[in-house]
Amino acid sequence: MKFQMYIQKHTKQITWLTGILIVAGLALQYLAHWQLGANILLAIASVIAIIPIAIHAYQALKVKVVSIELLVTIAVIGAFIIGEYNESAIVTFLFLFGNFLEQKTLDKTRASIKTLTEMTPTTALVLQDDGTTETVDVDDVEKGDRVLVKTGAAIPVDGVVVDGSGYADEAAVTGESRAVKKTTHDQVFSGTMLSDGYLQVEATKVGDDTTFAKIIELVEDAQDTKSHAEKFIDRFAKYYTPAVLLIALAVFIISRDFKLAITVLVLGCPGALVIGAPVSNVAGIGNGAKRGILIKGGEAMDTFAHVDTFVFDKTGTLTQGKTAVSEIKNYATDPQQVLALTARMETLSDHPLGRAVLAYADQQNVDYQSLAVSDNQTLKGQGLVAQINGQQVLVGNQKLMTTYDLSLSAAQQADLQALQATGSSTMIVAVAGQIAALVGVADQIRPEVKAQLAKLKAAGAKHLVMLTGDNQVTADYVAQELGIDEVHAELLPDQKVEFVKQFQANGQKVAFVGDGINDSPSLATADIGIAMGSGTDVAIETSDVVLMQSNFTSLVHAYRLAKKTVLNTKENVVIAIAVVAFLLLGLVAGFIYMASGMFVHEASILVVIFNAMRLIQFGGSPAKSNPDAQQQTAAQIN
Repeated sequence: MKFQMYIQKHTKQITWLTGILIVAGLALQYLAHWQLGANILLAIASVIAIIPIAIHAYQALKVKVVSIELLVTIAVIGAFIIGEYNESAIVTFLFLFGNFLEQKTLDKTRASIKTLTEMTPTTALVLQDDGTTETVDVDDVEKGDRVLVKTGAAIPVDGVVVDGSGYADEAAVTGESRAVKKTTHDQVFSGTMLSDGYLQVEATKVGDDTTFAKIIELVEDAQDTKSHAEKFIDRFAKYYTPAVLLIALAVFIISRDFKLAITVLVLGCPGALVIGAPVSNVAGIGNGAKRGILIKGGEAMDTFAHVDTFVFDKTGTLTQGKTAVSEIKNYATDPQQVLALTARMETLSDHPLGRAVLAYADQQNVDYQSLAVSDNQTLKGQGLVAQINGQQVLVGNQKLMTTYDLSLSAAQQADLQALQATGSSTMIVAVAGQIAALVGVADQIRPEVKAQLAKLKAAGAKHLVMLTGDNQVTADYVAQELGIDEVHAELLPDQKVEFVKQFQANGQKVAFVGDGINDSPSLATADIGIAMGSGTDVAIETSDVVLMQSNFTSLVHAYRLAKKTVLNTKENVVIAIAVVAFLLLGLVAGFIYMASGMFVHEASILVVIFNAMRLIQFGGSPAKSNPDAQQQTAAQIN
């Protein structure tokens, strides 16, 4: 066991030593014309190089696997027996060198994950009851502890800022390329870096429960999860490798040419075929991870690439998930004064529509707090009535206006209907006995959605569906605005699941895109569940794809990436099979020999790896997104 570990640890050095011995041996053979000395050096190189290969072959045989290493070992021993020291030395060196380059290349594809793990905080500065601080192991931090984070330090826990302010680099968690401002009450995440400022954070999640820890676990597990292509290749290799042994034996029996049989063993090694699919998936998953897109393994990647139907939740997915003033129709000479009066009225209510009006007034820098209010009352089902600065102000619906003998003109009635047709909830404002304004409040459509849905269709999506619990009027308006093909409204979560099952029964491959809270059943039922970076832990656990940036740009990239990764895998399989066919035909035709064949074989492995590495840069550099929206989205993960 110690010997095996020593050999494995020093395989790189063995590779270089073998190469040096081969160069020295060939120099003696062709420059000094000393064949004996050349044979000795090449024989030593063969023996040294075959050791790590034979160890791998033996370990595979112990678990009843006939590996590529076994083919190479038998081939080299045979070449050694017939005195082909050149062949045996070159074959072993090329095999080891190919493995070395293969590992180096694979390490590059895993670089983004390695960077993540290296960023994992190991210690935390915890505030004690007496006001002092103590540096403790991050695993010893408990929920409720207050942690101090200084400029340049990694935030060790998920938590809420209770004091201080600064800018956090959240690229490792969300893919956001710009630092996000953090102040009191903001969420922060383990593994993110405080690039500037000072924070005191109350821990809400620690250790393996943090968002960062779950991301690392997800991506690492994903890279070990095999696609359909990989599973097929595994089954293929299981029978292919013994078949090559039998073919080589048959060749020897028929031709009585031992060297030819050994050459068949070498050239029949399916190295490029075995490595082609895994390296494509690793590169594709790494590309997604750099952009805050978590794809849970090769199987999810493969299924996602074949999706033709996208089903969307509305609230929080197609829309921003919060109400805001969508439009104001003013009929007064002083619109700012009307807005101030409306906002002052809404300070008397805790209705969500009122909060949207207050937020809008604050954005417009309207001074409404100084207005004096008297004789205010709430009429249930109608609205608010009050005296403000000596004027009677009404804010409510048409019933309220009728109660106070006010009616809308034909033009105002048309404006009201137009607002309601957009799915907006409406408020009518009357001041001093006159209709002064109509205020529309709605859940705002995400600004980028329409263009990105068009790109999603261009990428291969055939059918876009919206399922929502909202009313039919609002759903129809949103669907029309965004170009959604099919819409169903006023649904409960279990009814959404039934629609997903119905699409699947029709032979469609369905991806459900939701916020991961009440949509968890649909996320789990669909062929691919996609959480828009939101929801609780259920989103991460239930979904096959998690978009940490919660935007449709990431969704389109993820879909295109899945298709590109699957195509890349197919390219690698074709390359590998073509090379093996070429080598065997070349062997029969007499222009391919053991050493040259092995060179082509190892070159083919590098070709499929480099082909897969193109996926790392697929889509160019990650796009920048809005930092404020990013902060809000990431905060929802908790």
